[in-house]
Amino acid sequence: MTQRPGNQLFDAYFTARDMREVFCDQGRVQAMLDFEAALARAEARVGLIPSSAVAPIAAACDAGLYDFAALGEAIATAGNSAIPLVKALGKQIASSDAEAERYVHLGATSQDVMDSGLVLQLRQALALIEDQLAQLADSLAAQAQRFATTPLAGRTWLQHATPVTLGMKIAGWLGAVTRSRQRLQELKPRLLVLQFGGASGTLAALGEQALPIAKALAEELQLTLPEQPWHTQRDRIVEFGAVLGLIAGSLGKFGRDISLLMQTEAAEVFEPAAPGKGGSSTMPHKRNPVGAAVLIGAATRVPGLVSTLFSAMPQEHERSLGLWHAEWETLPEICCLVSGSLQQARLLADGLEVDAARMARNLELTQGLVLAEAVSIVLAQRVGRDTAHHLLEQCCKRAVAEQRHLRAVLADEPQVTAELSGAELDDLLNPAHYLGQAQAWVERAVAEHNALTV
Repeated sequence: MTQRPGNQLFDAYFTARDMREVFCDQGRVQAMLDFEAALARAEARVGLIPSSAVAPIAAACDAGLYDFAALGEAIATAGNSAIPLVKALGKQIASSDAEAERYVHLGATSQDVMDSGLVLQLRQALALIEDQLAQLADSLAAQAQRFATTPLAGRTWLQHATPVTLGMKIAGWLGAVTRSRQRLQELKPRLLVLQFGGASGTLAALGEQALPIAKALAEELQLTLPEQPWHTQRDRIVEFGAVLGLIAGSLGKFGRDISLLMQTEAAEVFEPAAPGKGGSSTMPHKRNPVGAAVLIGAATRVPGLVSTLFSAMPQEHERSLGLWHAEWETLPEICCLVSGSLQQARLLADGLEVDAARMARNLELTQGLVLAEAVSIVLAQRVGRDTAHHLLEQCCKRAVAEQRHLRAVLADEPQVTAELSGAELDDLLNPAHYLGQAQAWVERAVAEHNALTV
């Protein structure tokens, strides 16, 4: 079987299919053709071109009519995708209506076609990402509530700290997703705008009809008309890329936590199991965090791509040489990587496998040391902070040296037993009794999520 060239082996792993379709050749060409069809309708609305020209132009604005391989070859000479596409469009129109061909692409420039086409693609991409984020947030909110009071060891500097809850940890992931959703909502008015400036941004070729046509074109494409063309002002594009970078990083944090919790030595939380998932080519026992790997991989790759967008911002005068070109594949690749990361994150969140018993056993690995702070805080109120801290520090050292539980060491210390009863020590050394505001943080994160969803 003949295979078409391309990088298809990893797409299913790193990219969501519907996002790749947005930015495939068909998607790119159709978005530019949608601009051309809308331009014809707008110019006919204000009387610049005859209304009879609209139907032939619109009929030819179907990406299925064009040879993408031939366009690709022509782009290598033309320097952008709009030039050969407009030529091919003109030929397609002329084959059925030579008169209508005279009115195609009137007053526009190549970057108008490509940038506005890109914005149409980004609108699709944004909708997909927002939907993925909303679904992920719903799943994380449900899991955070489910495990709101399930204790596990908090870890600072990769060492056991005081207890937290799994729900609190999940609520942290949820909060980052909620903030990303807010950011996307906020940037929409700046991103979803028309690009239409003609040769140097003045639309001089359209004379007095320029602004009416621009307004009509924005309405046809359901985009906002910005205060002026933005050919070399790329902050809109870069802002979107930067927010996607934040999403990738937040998902990377989620993936990193899951992979650490899945380590054999922890074995507290696992990715959902599935036939053939996470195995090894040589070790039958392996259960690798293959979903988390996608999240971490995207978080590693996307920042470099975002930096390309930032590096391409100081574009020359009214039209850039090379810097604009650097964006063409960069932003679509960011969208594809983030979509793939979101796809895997949703699978992880939906099917988290939790071993609460293992969490409880792991909390006992230090034989009570993770609750030393709890004892110290109460004791400080009775004997003073410095005295209590020094006393607990010495008891902790003794517990480690003698390989005894902190409870037993404390029971042998007269300065402690003079202030705290056995029942009080038992209560203070119970992880479930030293969770602070963990449940409140879950409730607040879920409430913020619910407010955004409504």
